[in-house]
Amino acid sequence: MARRPLTLVAGVAAIALVLIAWIAQSKGAPVGQTRTYYVAVDEIPWDYAPSGINQVTGRPFGPLENLIMANGPDRIGRVYIKAVYREYTDSTFGTLKKRSAAFEHLGILGPILRAQVGDTIRVVFRNNGHYPYSMHPHGVFYSKASEGADYADNAGGGSRGDVVDPGGTHTYVWPVPERAGPAPGESSSTLWMYHSHTAEEADLNSGLVGPIIVTARGMAKPDGSPKDVDRELVVGFLELDENLSRYFDDNVKKYALKPETVKPDPPGTFFLPFYASNLKETINGFVYGNGPPLTMRMGERVRWYLLSDANFQVHAPHWHGNTVIAQHMRTDVISLTTMAMVVADMVPDDPGTWLFHCHVGPHLVAGMQTRYTVTPRAASGN
Repeated sequence: MARRPLTLVAGVAAIALVLIAWIAQSKGAPVGQTRTYYVAVDEIPWDYAPSGINQVTGRPFGPLENLIMANGPDRIGRVYIKAVYREYTDSTFGTLKKRSAAFEHLGILGPILRAQVGDTIRVVFRNNGHYPYSMHPHGVFYSKASEGADYADNAGGGSRGDVVDPGGTHTYVWPVPERAGPAPGESSSTLWMYHSHTAEEADLNSGLVGPIIVTARGMAKPDGSPKDVDRELVVGFLELDENLSRYFDDNVKKYALKPETVKPDPPGTFFLPFYASNLKETINGFVYGNGPPLTMRMGERVRWYLLSDANFQVHAPHWHGNTVIAQHMRTDVISLTTMAMVVADMVPDDPGTWLFHCHVGPHLVAGMQTRYTVTPRAASGN
């Protein structure tokens, strides 16, 4: 009998903890684990077509392709200085974290930031670039100190600590409440993105965008990925306008054969040859199938996360050979508008190497195309 009060106290305490957790979650405060990432902006040379050929056709670039790819006296070509988000192993930012083979296809996209509903994403951010940059997230919860955007928001204090000057460091804290996870009836994970928001147009065209994947509560593996998915592919249909990049002048000086002959066209003059030569219609920063391969096996549960960026964009991703379920319908073509984020599920049943491209004609012609490969099931049937 003497143990009953202790049992009663323990029971009340357990109920209290459940209530506290429920109240915290209902107010948007997560009660799960904190997942810490170390992310820096680095400036690197980026080759849009490292093989030097059209990998989709398997042939050298023709005259039309070379209007975009070849450099010359007044052309930059296929290599540009870009700013990219890269993940490091710790807060010293001395060692890059190697991407796994499964995610080499991310290309120019920043590292995947993962969370389960109820977790907190913590990003220690270092700006190794020459301009002020930030990390602004979509979907998750954030205070003004973790918004990553500089504007007259009446927040007080006169601080712009969430915008990071060259050489600076800032820690962003992003709780992940229910409203950041999949909605009822959606799949077990959903896609958001992060990007720099100091001069948004210039920042995104410079290369600064990456994915956030949030998994439903109770559906995540230890690394945060969804339990009911065998393979994940993150694909950005990215129109990168080098004319609007922060590094435009640097790229002219470094890569044009006679920079003094370059005469920049006015913003938005897509129809003029020089401007058009610097407008790159890419998949994860690559054109004409030059990115790492997208591979899967028949019967696997494959989740595609598709996103676009901030220019005047309308894309129509099209899978040859197989179909997906996206936005509560079965299809093989979906629509992406500016800053879109769409999840599509595929169980491939048709083996082979298949075209995957934007069905907007000018984008397809300009290189927004690649391939994906479906291999037969393993001999064991797995």
